[in-house]
Amino acid sequence: MNKDLIQQRLDTYKCQTILETEDALREITQEIILAGLSRTNFFKHTAFQGGTCLRIFYGLNRFSEDLDFITKKPWSDFNLMSFLNTVQDELKAFGYNLEIVDRSKTNNAVKKAFLKDDSIGKILNIHHLNTNRFIKKIKIKLEVDTNPPKGSHVENKFNDFPFAYSITLQDLPSLFAGKLHAVLCREYVKGRDWYDLIWYMSRKTLINYDFLTSALIQQGSWKNSKIEINAAWCIKELKNKIKSLDWNAAKNDVKRFLNPNEVASLEIWGKDFFIDRVDNFNNTCLKK
Repeated sequence: MNKDLIQQRLDTYKCQTILETEDALREITQEIILAGLSRTNFFKHTAFQGGTCLRIFYGLNRFSEDLDFITKKPWSDFNLMSFLNTVQDELKAFGYNLEIVDRSKTNNAVKKAFLKDDSIGKILNIHHLNTNRFIKKIKIKLEVDTNPPKGSHVENKFNDFPFAYSITLQDLPSLFAGKLHAVLCREYVKGRDWYDLIWYMSRKTLINYDFLTSALIQQGSWKNSKIEINAAWCIKELKNKIKSLDWNAAKNDVKRFLNPNEVASLEIWGKDFFIDRVDNFNNTCLKK
């Protein structure tokens, strides 16, 4: 059993609360799942995307719950469970007793599964937290979009935990385009979207407009419409969205995924702050 490897990894997080420990263990588990998938031909056909991708491989400073992927080309009979059965065996070697719940529907392009474990937290040393409470069940949702928008670009990256492996993931301009689609089209307030948006803009990330256009036409408010997506269009629509949001709800959503020393920065979140950030991004990047 590789319990000691997980314990060593957990110790590097220097967790001070049970919640921080649960977030760290979820992230450790996510990395082991990715490593397990890399031993199959999963990444021959798919690319990693989403918040967890951004955190593990690009340095986003917030925790994330899910593992999100897209197939490299449409694949109507994609079988997610065939890959996850291999991952289940991989995690057993680390002390996990993984339960996999398939939530995929035959006619749904997005294949879903929940990976759950309630054993690993019971065999690790968390007594330094001075609590008798057990770590709650780790739950990770895994989704694969088998009919993704066209125009995504991918790259290969490497990780060395729990062993050295490589995976395929979307490049940053494609990830940024996917996030813009989310902030413009999501029907409910998700503060994590807007936290990520600031992250992209602060790093002057380029936008994959081809992927963004395909995503907007495929799903959301502009579905099946004929639109020309460019920088001016993005700025206009972002400002319209910013003016319509409940920023208290946005702050409450993202708060529990941040390190304690970063929570205070949410005080400045609101319409004026985000419009200022969009204007700054427009002036320094999009008008070059």
